[in-house]
Amino acid sequence: MKHNHLKSILFAAALLTVTAIQAGKYQNFKVSTYIRAQDVARMENDKFLQSTWETVSSQVDLDKIYIETHRDAYTVPEKTLLKVKNFFLKKGLEVGGGITFTRSEPSDFETYSYAREEEQQQVKQISEYTARFFDDFILDDFFFIDLKNDDEIAAKGDKSWTDYRLRLMADAGRELVMKPAKAVNPNVKVIIKYPNWYDHFHGLGFNLEEEPTYFDGIWTGTETRDPGSAQHLQNYLSYNIVRYFDNIAPGRNGGGWVDAGGIHMSMDRYAEQLHLTMLSKTPEIILWNYMQLAEVKITPAMRAEWQEAGGNSFRHDEMVAPFTKNGKTITPTTMARFADVTLHQTDQLIGALGNPIGLVSYKPYHSSGEEFLQNYLGMIGLPMDMHPQWVKGKQQILLTEQAAKDPKIVESIKQQLKNGGDVIITTGLLKVIKDDLADICELYCGDLKAIVNDFGYAGKSEREFIIPIVKYFTNDAWEVVSAGRPLNGGVSGFPILLRDTYSKGMLFVLTIPDDFGNLYDYPAPALNIIRRAMSKDIGAYIEGPSKVALFPYDNKTLVVENFNDNAVKLRVVVNSKVDALRNLLTGEQLKPAEIKPVQGFWGRNRFFGYPDGSTVFDIQLPAHSYIGLAY
Repeated sequence: MKHNHLKSILFAAALLTVTAIQAGKYQNFKVSTYIRAQDVARMENDKFLQSTWETVSSQVDLDKIYIETHRDAYTVPEKTLLKVKNFFLKKGLEVGGGITFTRSEPSDFETYSYAREEEQQQVKQISEYTARFFDDFILDDFFFIDLKNDDEIAAKGDKSWTDYRLRLMADAGRELVMKPAKAVNPNVKVIIKYPNWYDHFHGLGFNLEEEPTYFDGIWTGTETRDPGSAQHLQNYLSYNIVRYFDNIAPGRNGGGWVDAGGIHMSMDRYAEQLHLTMLSKTPEIILWNYMQLAEVKITPAMRAEWQEAGGNSFRHDEMVAPFTKNGKTITPTTMARFADVTLHQTDQLIGALGNPIGLVSYKPYHSSGEEFLQNYLGMIGLPMDMHPQWVKGKQQILLTEQAAKDPKIVESIKQQLKNGGDVIITTGLLKVIKDDLADICELYCGDLKAIVNDFGYAGKSEREFIIPIVKYFTNDAWEVVSAGRPLNGGVSGFPILLRDTYSKGMLFVLTIPDDFGNLYDYPAPALNIIRRAMSKDIGAYIEGPSKVALFPYDNKTLVVENFNDNAVKLRVVVNSKVDALRNLLTGEQLKPAEIKPVQGFWGRNRFFGYPDGSTVFDIQLPAHSYIGLAY
């Protein structure tokens, strides 16, 4: 009965959503697209220009369009550029420019060689040319260098490739792009768009420390596509990377950028990227690119199996059904319709959300180690808030191996603990700083491994996997969560979550499997303890399986999103007494569930059951669906 009632509510919400979609453009953000230089050139043909516009504009509402002047050593002629610009201005769109500094994308994304005077001048001339026609323009992904030709080798000298490229590209951005563009058009705003592989930026010259200080703005690549493909980026990155860039350049991170990659997995995978980008409260999204919106056709393969169960947040059948716009009946034909419905639907939710918050994770500039781990942690329900500087005044801070880049990291850990706060370190960081950390807690994590599948009182995993072994002195540090093979009735066990005290604070060590994806194999009871232990600054946490993310905001609202291919039962735990949770889209009031006492022992009591004064709510989420809640 409850399940049918839930489906009725979701269906009613869907009808309201589809009706609202017809009302016009967006209330809480702008939606834009981008035209590649080679496609701009094709628009010299009036028929092509008009037909593509009719296809795109009939299916998605747009506020702005970015017209690229240069890509792959090709520059759009002035006559064509002006024709296309004026066409879209007459359609009521804002118009900006774009540049991609590549010589040949098909040749492993060959960039310009910034050690060569001739190519420096070409970059400078392209910047000047673009500034003549636009008051703002974006540099697409490729303002880095991936070349190791003889000229670059000679210019590098004894420096590391990373040090050489960081200096080279920071200077190139200032001298070859910003200054020439401003000389031609003092009003021009130059924006650098950073792609999604942020943990590897420094190796190719993207300088997150310097460039955001002199470019007029930055932009964020939020494409996560297929997590099993070459980049292996987890869904959560579509949200997390925007928050990280927000903290690098507060108030100057202009928006997110999503392409059609992953749509072969289903319409839901594309929709999730758009939705997660906007959950970050970014002010604009670019739908890459205009020709994808015009030409990527809707196919039966884009309807996932889980759509059969119904009740999903992103409803394929409603998206592909004929609809009315400007008095005309339109039958959707391309992915543009998926984008439009998803963004209008998300727009209804965004206005109710405050500023995003989460567990602070310190990632120093140009740091390496445990790459992209925070996105895996986000996928097990730990809300992330990544910063390039140490953040003071928080009850808890998370440190991965990247934090070892800071030579004063142990002193910062000590001060946080002396102030009564918690520090959570990963096994990757412990390996690197164990000698310096010994002044706080004598721990060891080296090359020893264990195969585990049994978490004892915290359940079992469905598969075996490999973890690093943490060694500690008995009664100096304590295991909160353990695992073995087996643990119950077995012969050995190993820490999954370890704790120790120092001064007024508590140090935790979180064991990270050799394959980060095995975090998803941690059983729900183990994840629940980890989430509870790390929720002090968040105000709420979730209980349930992995691949469910929590997005909290500072106005006592939150979004819970299920990335599993099946429905899941969850609990939302609010760390205070509240009367109800309100569904932000339907207005439905959810009443608290009964809390049963949970037995622990000694120092573990604080990690079992529920915090004093907390309130618990039961919810169920269909596959690949979300719910917005307020308390």
